[in-house]
Amino acid sequence: MWRCCLLSLSVACVTAASPAFAYTAYVSNEKGNTVSVIDTDKWAVTATIKVGQRPRGIEFTHDGKFVMVAVGDDDTIQMIDTKTLKVVDTLPSGPDPELFTQDAAGKVLYVANENDNTVTIIDLEKRSRLGDIQVGVEPEGMTISPDGKILINTSETTNMAHFIDTSTRQVVANVLVDSRPRFAEFKHDGSELWVSSEIGGTVSIIDPVKHVVTGKITFNIPGLRSEAIQAVGIGITRDDKTAFVALGPANRVAIVDTATHAVTKYLLVGQRVWHMAFTPDEKFLLVTNGVSNDVSVIDVGAQKVIKTIQVGELPWGVTISP
Repeated sequence: MWRCCLLSLSVACVTAASPAFAYTAYVSNEKGNTVSVIDTDKWAVTATIKVGQRPRGIEFTHDGKFVMVAVGDDDTIQMIDTKTLKVVDTLPSGPDPELFTQDAAGKVLYVANENDNTVTIIDLEKRSRLGDIQVGVEPEGMTISPDGKILINTSETTNMAHFIDTSTRQVVANVLVDSRPRFAEFKHDGSELWVSSEIGGTVSIIDPVKHVVTGKITFNIPGLRSEAIQAVGIGITRDDKTAFVALGPANRVAIVDTATHAVTKYLLVGQRVWHMAFTPDEKFLLVTNGVSNDVSVIDVGAQKVIKTIQVGELPWGVTISP
């Protein structure tokens, strides 16, 4: 009887230490021209996929059948079949695609093309190009409002967040932010738009209705020069209470209280932390570290780094199975 109880206890402990569900993460390695596949049950790389040149933006299609990756030096979006782990098709972006976002139905893809100052609109079902929207210089960050009515693009050199009406495909507002905006993220309730500025080292909080900056989040890490603190990727929990901000060469992820916009904690991760993605259950956050060529796994509830996974050369983006 005692042996049976001990065995049951042992199994329960092993189960508790593992993720509730196993997901699959895909990491784009910008310099390695590969995508690393991570099993979140084993926290290990299980496959490496050869893709085009300079892969950066990466995202699952809504049905989970494909992973799309922007291969900037090949001027296209490649589609990876998640069953075969092979590149099976391409999508017609403009020159040097970087980041992209989908509409809520997963039928339309919006792509920022860094080299021609446009956002390309793609029909995902027909895999055809629907048109282009002219924006600022060096477009990068892409997100869409929770109601699907407004598309946001950030332009690195123009230092603006562009508000685009998805029905008319026209720019309806431009909001000036700090130097070199990299990423944009809405709160899930649509009340705020957050835009990170790499060189400015800040996150601007924008009122999406009034199109004005209402506040800025700044970062201060003892022992680091301000120019080493460069805000890039942003992740906000579904309850809109907590945000995570990647701080580039500061090698830290800042944890921010979204109500007060105050930094509550800094987590030390790998070198040059860039982008991030939550597991669907939001128990874990994976962040890419470009210079140390690894991914840090953050326990969201405990707010601590629990694992480091070696991937390919210069990891940039990450996406996790829906």
